[in-house]
Amino acid sequence: MDNSPENQGLEFRAVAKAFDGNRVLDNLNLTIGKGEFFVILGPSGCGKTTLLRLIAGLEAVDGGEIFLNGRPIHAMEAGDRGVAMVFQDYALYPHMTVAENLAFGLRNMGVPPVEIAVRIQETARSLAIDSFLDKKPGKLSGGQQQRVALGRALVKKPDILLMDEPLSSLDPALRLKTRRELATLGRSLLATVVMVTHDQVEAMTLASRIMVMHDHRIQQIGTPLELFSRPANLFVAQFVGATPMNVLMGDVVAGEGGRAIFRLPEGDIHTVIRTDTLPQSTDWRLGLRAEHVELTTPKTPHIPATVDFVERLGEQSWVHVRLADGSELVATEAGVSLHQPGDRVGVKLDGGRAHLFDADGRAWHPEPA
Repeated sequence: MDNSPENQGLEFRAVAKAFDGNRVLDNLNLTIGKGEFFVILGPSGCGKTTLLRLIAGLEAVDGGEIFLNGRPIHAMEAGDRGVAMVFQDYALYPHMTVAENLAFGLRNMGVPPVEIAVRIQETARSLAIDSFLDKKPGKLSGGQQQRVALGRALVKKPDILLMDEPLSSLDPALRLKTRRELATLGRSLLATVVMVTHDQVEAMTLASRIMVMHDHRIQQIGTPLELFSRPANLFVAQFVGATPMNVLMGDVVAGEGGRAIFRLPEGDIHTVIRTDTLPQSTDWRLGLRAEHVELTTPKTPHIPATVDFVERLGEQSWVHVRLADGSELVATEAGVSLHQPGDRVGVKLDGGRAHLFDADGRAWHPEPA
């Protein structure tokens, strides 16, 4: 990464934050490149919104420093940081028209009226809200209000755009449409975008990189593909993905060529992970994505299972099955599955795609192809 000030993006150096003596963030070090669409993903209460508010200046750091494009901003007033924020509930002024909502912040910044008018027209056209500039927010749909909230932030031409769960209040169809619009917008923006969400589909769709947080700690930072295919630990493996990664308990022994064999009561799963790379551990778990679990007939020499229920999603189905010991697995089938609850099936696990997790939850992967 270019380390010249104009290309440094956003940087956290040993940032700490506590509420009532309880640490929310501790010694956080993080760099977000200029122009990235960076998504902070995690369950409620993990510290992701606090992190966003520290960038915006809505909360003060208890320790450490925050830099934006080479400038220290942690001690600046919120209005001087070059930051714009889109809130979960839009926070539009109901008594103002769309145009007045867009102009409000610019007037406070002292932008000349002629430039305000130009910026409003440019921003409104880019977000397709120019046809209702004279309407008030109460006359708009949820998706339209969301675009107005985005416009109010973008019209300021911020160095960084912050979004806090921007799609959570939309219905599923509108969420999909707005997600597409955000993806297009993210590619066209010159500003850095940092978005907080607990929805892994939003993160996987929009982000150039994702930071997964849990229990106030960074679990992993990487591209969507990296998080999906090579999760750092068991939490990431089960949090990222349309369905959680399947996990089975068992023992690991050395097999032919030093490859690890995962031993189950129903049979052995031959992985391609070398045992000499593994730590000494007990309580091993094997992880497989649903697409690497194949359903076969009950007469095949595969693991016997019973179908619990089926999610038919059109172009694919998720079939939930239960093994004899009570373990649960999800398998993906193309198209509309014909399986019904109670069906007896066989389960074939693709050991070449398997991941191993030690007693501490750390992941051990097959070597990249």
